[in-house]
Order: sequence, then structure tokens, then C-alpha cells
Amino acid sequence: MSDELYQTRIVALAKSKTGAGRLAAPTKSARRDNPLCGDRVTIDVKLDDTGRIAEIAHQVRGCLLCQASAAALASIAVGRDAAGITELRHDAERAVGREAGKAHEPFDAFEPVAAHKSRQECVLLPFEALKDALS
Repeated sequence: MSDELYQTRIVALAKSKTGAGRLAAPTKSARRDNPLCGDRVTIDVKLDDTGRIAEIAHQVRGCLLCQASAAALASIAVGRDAAGITELRHDAERAVGREAGKAHEPFDAFEPVAAHKSRQECVLLPFEALKDALS
């Protein structure tokens, strides 16, 4: 892996551990595994009466990219509903080169991953777990 893949912003996101841990009494929870690399993400959410995320937590057993993505997602997921999370997913997909357009903060940090197709799933795995939790 090149040094650009683990650039300062990605490392800082992973180290922030925003949302790391588990919720005591989540409304919903889901786990996703990536059998190709061994990453595992569990997402817990508490939803408010309107179906919006009131609290979110994640437990990641995985690479730095997966940890950073889960932290980035947790940093901006509160207050969003399933449609809002879908929009965030599109932003992450733009960052890793799967969709056209420019990604926004914090997902633009993952732009170097576009050159490493095998690592793109690491970035998107937390989104898959959250999608499962919200469905």
C-alpha cells in the first residue's frame, strides 16, 4: 500500500474514534463482515420518534480505512434518516471513485482510495452495516 492511502486525514479520523463502542440499549443493530479482508463492523443506533438517528455507535474490527470511515460516518450521522444516510453513502462512493463528482468533508479524505479498488469496500463497509440497521 502506498503512503498516500494512509495520509494524515485518514489516520486522524481513525484515531478520533468518534462513535466507537456500543450503545447500551440500541433501537437497532447490525453487523457486516468483509470476508475478503476480515473487516467486521457492528453499528448500533437509537432512533427518535421520526426515524432519525438520535445516537450512533460502532465497533470495528478491521483496518485503518474501515475504522476511519466508521468514525467519519458517526461524526455526521446524528439527525439523519435512512434517506440522509443514503446521500452520505453517495458522497463516500464519490470519494472512492465509484460515482462521478466531488466528495465533501469528511469523506473527501478517502479520495486516495479510488486508486486501490480492493480497499474501497473497507471504506464502504460501515455504510452497509448502517443500511442494514436502518432497514
